Amino acid sequence: MLQAARTASRSWSRRLKSHATPYSGKYNLRSGGSASAPANQPYVAIASKRGVATTPVAQRPLDAAVNRKNEVGRENEDDGVEEPAKVELEDGVVSADGYSSLEKPREQAEHAVISAFDLFSIGVGPSSSHTVGPMRAGKIFINDLNELGLLEQVKMVKITLYGSLAATGKGHHTPQAILLGLEGKSCSDPESIDTGTIPSRYAAILENKSLMLNGNHHIHYDMDRDMLWRWDQVLKTHPNGMRFSVFGEDGELLATNEYFSVGGGFVVNEKTKVDENLFYKGVDKSSVHGARLHQMHIDTEAGDPCSPPYPFTSGDSLLALTKKHNMTIAQIVYDNELHFGYSHEEINQKIMRIWGVMDDCIRVGVSSSEEKLPGRLGLRRRAPMLYRRLMRGFYPGVAGPMHAPSVTAPSFSPSGAINAPDGEEHIPETEFGRLPRGSETGKSLEKRKGSRVARVTGSFEHPILPMPPRRTMIPAMDFLSCYAIAVNEVNASGGRIVTSPTNGAAGIIPAVLKYVIEASSQRDFVSDDPDKAIETFLLTAAAVGMLFKRGSTISAAEGGCQAEVGVACSMASAGFAACMGADPETVLQAAEIGIEHNLGLTCDPIDGLVQVPCIERNSLGAVKAVTAAQLSMASQNVYSVTLDEAIEAMRLTAADMSVKYKETSLSGLARTVKIPLTVPAC
Repeated sequence: MLQAARTASRSWSRRLKSHATPYSGKYNLRSGGSASAPANQPYVAIASKRGVATTPVAQRPLDAAVNRKNEVGRENEDDGVEEPAKVELEDGVVSADGYSSLEKPREQAEHAVISAFDLFSIGVGPSSSHTVGPMRAGKIFINDLNELGLLEQVKMVKITLYGSLAATGKGHHTPQAILLGLEGKSCSDPESIDTGTIPSRYAAILENKSLMLNGNHHIHYDMDRDMLWRWDQVLKTHPNGMRFSVFGEDGELLATNEYFSVGGGFVVNEKTKVDENLFYKGVDKSSVHGARLHQMHIDTEAGDPCSPPYPFTSGDSLLALTKKHNMTIAQIVYDNELHFGYSHEEINQKIMRIWGVMDDCIRVGVSSSEEKLPGRLGLRRRAPMLYRRLMRGFYPGVAGPMHAPSVTAPSFSPSGAINAPDGEEHIPETEFGRLPRGSETGKSLEKRKGSRVARVTGSFEHPILPMPPRRTMIPAMDFLSCYAIAVNEVNASGGRIVTSPTNGAAGIIPAVLKYVIEASSQRDFVSDDPDKAIETFLLTAAAVGMLFKRGSTISAAEGGCQAEVGVACSMASAGFAACMGADPETVLQAAEIGIEHNLGLTCDPIDGLVQVPCIERNSLGAVKAVTAAQLSMASQNVYSVTLDEAIEAMRLTAADMSVKYKETSLSGLARTVKIPLTVPAC
């Protein structure tokens, strides 16, 4: 596509020069009219199967988007490329050919198998679709310019964000991600970028109005002029669209391309398949194993080298494979990874690397010394306080003296208890639990420990006496909640994260896996082989994630929060059940329960930040995942809904869901909650 744009630019240059600059057109935000552009100018950006759609003009605009428009003192301008035809809607997102983006018939020839290491990838927060994907897209675009010999001719870069990317991109760090991606080199790769340098590098670009393309080509870059926010328009293929255009010395268009961040850090260019597509992640296509480049379902007996040994298209076909070959789901996924060119050692190293980042993310979250998360919500970090309130911790120096190695289930005896935080009552306990407040032993312990008596709220003269304050201690829920919140607070602050399968839901799988291998008080729940548990959990969860990616979506911009927290809960349920020795049918049933009770969950982040309600939803998702697995194991394979039916129900629900609840911050909590928030202590 870039090559075609390069050739065609010679014939367009005179037409473009006849207009003052590529920025002469204006976009009327109120009327919703299309951007003005030369009538005879060809449309060179990518066109694909799905049509263009817009959000309704009558909808209440996102406050943040309006604020951005007012701050720069201008309306959005045209990028020099004619817009394709649009379809105005009353609600939802519908393509120009009449289909919703999730109502398209699925290609039955495509299997669901992708690499687990594409589904679980290391990146940066706060969003896989709005941060990791755009950063990767910027790097892909600049690499293509360099390979085509166009980079040195570039004098100006124009970036246009559409739909959800524009609506919530500011809070999701989309501008930072794209600009650092355009700077290229290893320092701009989502997996290896130093997250601590992102704020300063971005601030330098804004202050100096200078951008170093590919690390070696300097151009002038004015953020207010060169990045356009089309929050009221959705391009073809996906709501998370972005268009990059580069211009030469005389304003001539050198090249342009569109990319779509479809969730989980995957970037799609539907027509050209430039360097990356729906099935794999990789900036350099030539370095990707051939078996990962497509998902065509070909009979493996024919010896096709590009077909994995165990392709599956649905939960039923996956279950059939496990029965036919007497294998677990994790074993099926493992053997497919071998076909993708990885050795046994590489698979193990990659799995442990993924878990290592997850585990480190928990550690960073519970030990953070920062009081608040970034953003104007002023949200207080809760993981450190929650962690200190647990009876025992795993990380030395975080919660006081430690008496057990780091990979050991905690002891909940009084000797391991952590003192109550300042200003809170210490409730005396024995090996049999909390003592009655009025008992002599309890009084003596309170006196000896110097604890303060908590104030009781309510009248003692009323027939219904007030209840005295008590602190519940449910170890599983406490640890799951703390771990999930810790991960998502790191994500919200732009730290290192594992998309699992997205960043917005990145806390659920690490929390449940951490609980499996370390954090249960019941001996028979603790794995006696942590490495085996990690491999089984992640490979099983990956298989379920593949089914959702093929059968529905893992993008909140397409399906709401059910596509993120719901899918992650389902994956974690399956992984937990597998680690408990459940058979494949029970594992898939656990996955079904996990998603069934998240259907319809909307995505309405306040102020466009991945904080409220996202962080707490991960906590509840982790608890729900364990509950779903336990229900499935207790049901003895008696159930009414299959995983495939639940995935299809999710797809239909997503198609019917209003665009206002698909990561646009146009309604729900994003509309009703006033900023700044009133935040509880914990």
